Amino acid sequence: MSNSTIAAIILAAGKGTRMKSDLHKVLHPIAGRPMLLHLIDNVKTLNPEKTVVVVGAGRDQVERAAAPHGVATAHQVEQLGTGHAVQQAKDALGDFDGDVLILYGDVPLVSAETMQRLTGRLHGADSPAVVVLGFRPADPGAYGRVIVEPGSDRIAKMVEFKDANAAERAETLCNSGLMAVRSRDLFALLDRVGNDNAAGEYYLPDIVMLAAADGRASAVIETDASEVAGVNSRAELAMVEGAWQQSRRARAMADGATLIAPETVWFAYDTEVGRDVVIEPHVVFGPGAKIADGAVIHAFSHVEGASVSGGANVGPFARLRPGAVLEADSKVGNFVEVKNARLGKGAKASHLTYLGDAEVGAEANIGAGTITCNYDGFLKYRTVVGAGAFIGSNSALVAPVTIGDGAIVAAGSVVTRDVEADALVLARGTQEAKPGWAAKFRAIMAAKKRGG
Repeated sequence: MSNSTIAAIILAAGKGTRMKSDLHKVLHPIAGRPMLLHLIDNVKTLNPEKTVVVVGAGRDQVERAAAPHGVATAHQVEQLGTGHAVQQAKDALGDFDGDVLILYGDVPLVSAETMQRLTGRLHGADSPAVVVLGFRPADPGAYGRVIVEPGSDRIAKMVEFKDANAAERAETLCNSGLMAVRSRDLFALLDRVGNDNAAGEYYLPDIVMLAAADGRASAVIETDASEVAGVNSRAELAMVEGAWQQSRRARAMADGATLIAPETVWFAYDTEVGRDVVIEPHVVFGPGAKIADGAVIHAFSHVEGASVSGGANVGPFARLRPGAVLEADSKVGNFVEVKNARLGKGAKASHLTYLGDAEVGAEANIGAGTITCNYDGFLKYRTVVGAGAFIGSNSALVAPVTIGDGAIVAAGSVVTRDVEADALVLARGTQEAKPGWAAKFRAIMAAKKRGG
């Protein structure tokens, strides 16, 4: 590998009209993260000196998304082709002198390893002028073709499909559009690109043939078609999401997790899953989920922004929201929702419960139908349940409130004041029985109904 510095230009100026969306195309999410940010994160692993996103239509949205990640933007006012788009990044790169990666915001799954292969080949013994990333799709369709010299990776010709003849269209090696070029070559070559073609645009791939005219060869490296899948429609978005999920499921299982029905489990871009985790069917992970070794996530559960410790059980039909923390051997059962709350070691909330803004001590038992009343319409308040406490079914804990260690809250209680340790609290109306009242009531009402 070369020690040359790296910069990246990410093209994201297209309108994306086929998405039929008010959201910019490159901001549609894959695994819970905008496509553009997938790419920016992969570029970051290469420690680039500069990253420039070329924006156009919907620029405000893209600039807002990119700004927190320390990347620059350049504006392509008119959409005059990929070559013209790359030229707009020249000022933003300034005096950068190194290798430039040219990427596309709607081609989000390109790995850092492939980017390194591009720049590595650029510094091969034959010192190619340009390195192009090629692929062989099942249906080459209207992709531009890459014609190589027999027995080598040297490019003899690159041609857009619209301008290709029948023999060239028969070639299966296609141009992904991604490439690596030395900065000192890139803009000098782009200045010579013309628009005498079927679309009247300035094509970025033309720099390959311009370099060839100068006696400098270019090279192509290949990758799998799935890595350079582009997104131009909702259907393609779903296909790329599916490919990402399939790869992530395979990695989870290779790392020691059991997925009972892998095709039904959906991960987020940052989901962490440990060894000997069991994930049952129809589980969805949102961003920020961490599942430790040996935990079990039962069917139809949703986990987002939550941390699940080893030996803990979640679900079925449970929802863990951001800030939920389940310590070792704790349990959250069916139709339980946990938000910004911690369950201590061995604590249980087995059925039909809402725990929000709460601290539940070790071995505490939360009965069915219990809720923490944490919000008064203006502010949030915290509930503390001590270690070993028992909360009876259908209780309402009105925060802020503390239930002491070992205390028992009788079923159906509405608790509004703190409860001391080991106490029993009953906070409900007194039950009163009136013998025979129901029979008399039915007789009276039946008579009224008859008109008597």
